[in-house]
Amino acid sequence: MKKICVIGAGNWGYNHIRTLDGLGALGGVVDSEKLKLEHIKNTFVCNTHNNIEEALKLDYDGFIVATPASTHFKLGIKVIESKKPLLIEKPLALNSKEADHLVKSAKKMKVNLMVGHLLLFHPAIKKIKEMIDNNYIGDLQYIYSNRLNLGTIRTEENVFWSFAPHDISIFNFFTNSEPLEVQSFGGDFIQQGIHDTTITSFIYNNNVKAHIFVSWLHPFKEHRLIVIGSNGMLRYEDSSENKELIFYDKGVNWKNGIPIKKDGESKVISFSKKMPLNEELSYFIDNLNSSFEIANGQSGLSVVKILERSSLTLENNK
Repeated sequence: MKKICVIGAGNWGYNHIRTLDGLGALGGVVDSEKLKLEHIKNTFVCNTHNNIEEALKLDYDGFIVATPASTHFKLGIKVIESKKPLLIEKPLALNSKEADHLVKSAKKMKVNLMVGHLLLFHPAIKKIKEMIDNNYIGDLQYIYSNRLNLGTIRTEENVFWSFAPHDISIFNFFTNSEPLEVQSFGGDFIQQGIHDTTITSFIYNNNVKAHIFVSWLHPFKEHRLIVIGSNGMLRYEDSSENKELIFYDKGVNWKNGIPIKKDGESKVISFSKKMPLNEELSYFIDNLNSSFEIANGQSGLSVVKILERSSLTLENNK
């Protein structure tokens, strides 16, 4: 079995560690905090390292960078230069210059680079993509996502950089494209210059419209995705109790030049209940020595560029 080393044993890094252990693929963990490493030693059977240089001396099959976004570039370059396959958590980097350098360096060193756009491996998202591609809802017209919570408030990145990479990667996935236009508005109420809430609109090919509403200054948790087509609509709410994917036979028909509302029945669409992180890491392990068609470095770079475009309009729209 392949053995993977996780760099970073924080909250999300620990999820990687636990999932890899369940897959039988946990090889090592890197963290600078002694207490975290002691806990890892007492909980899992793996190597522990207090620095990346020590870990790179061992023959791990791949690495995962699950540290704060501000460290992704520095740590990612070190792994790439060691010629090891690598998964970097989203966002790939905090600016497109660094993200581009990571992608180009990986190509030069012939290193497989993947980005942690976890929701591309979510069975519900994969099912929606399948339904779009099979014309189940007709022509794609409009998509929106709400990702809201009174959650962890970061100091090195705003809420759009923290939450929206998920949804940008999903929108690009659904449309097989990048947005032609981007406009973002928001507010920085807690920390000046670091937005707590943003609403961003997009226009994609074929006049597909979309928007993302993200906030960590919100009274309740809501993760809602709506997909509108010419022949039907889809709703998925990851924050709901039942986490159902629902198809609505709703839309508009034309009769004698007059738009008539079509208000048909709704039905629950079945999909696999596999865990997204388990699916993502299995995909990473299975493709270490081939190539990543999903969530590769280039797609991660695309998301960072869109984040920058959005941030520019956010500043201009103050």
